[in-house]
Amino acid sequence: MHQLYEFVSGPLAWIAWTVFIVGSLTRVVVLVTSTIEKDPVVVNYFSLKHALRSMVIWSIPFFPRSSRLNPVMTVVSFTFHICVILVPLFALGHIVLWEEFFGISFWALPDRITDIMTLMVIFGLIFFIIRRFSLKEVKYVSSWSDYMLPLLILAPFVTGYAAFHGWFNPQLMLILHIFSGEVLLMAIPFTRLVHMVFAPFTRAYTASEFGAVRHAKDW
Repeated sequence: MHQLYEFVSGPLAWIAWTVFIVGSLTRVVVLVTSTIEKDPVVVNYFSLKHALRSMVIWSIPFFPRSSRLNPVMTVVSFTFHICVILVPLFALGHIVLWEEFFGISFWALPDRITDIMTLMVIFGLIFFIIRRFSLKEVKYVSSWSDYMLPLLILAPFVTGYAAFHGWFNPQLMLILHIFSGEVLLMAIPFTRLVHMVFAPFTRAYTASEFGAVRHAKDW
């Protein structure tokens, strides 16, 4: 068990980070170069002002019209995305790893807050899965990967919660937590999870087209 822990917390962690960083950078380069090649006019109408304005507006809950039309989805989605980003970055146990691996150190979330935010992530994922099964218009455009990705995200949060609270076999839960987190990290560049990397580019593209070309709002 100790050797397995040493492997997932050592060599496999470096592999996961390398795949994530190199894969994400490659996807961004391919996205930008292919867009310029296939749609060169995008360079001419790109507007930093409209891009930044759109990013700010879409960051405000219930400001865009579509978010007001789906209040429950808006609340769950905003809460989920805030928690799913902050917990991996600022959980106390992860702060130690940031310093050990990259030599950087910053403040950590209190354990109780981390606990609550972890439960919010788990609740959000369950909500998304049920929504995908229950709404016909969502189910119609869903593929098998849309059902697998929430489970992929769910795994490190459930095992991390179980390990922290000493449930089942805590050492095994910790190993599964680290392993599932690394699998998730490596999957980001190659699945629809890459939207977290592409989001600023797609938002800037859409906002520039609506603002600088159509002279219309994109929210």
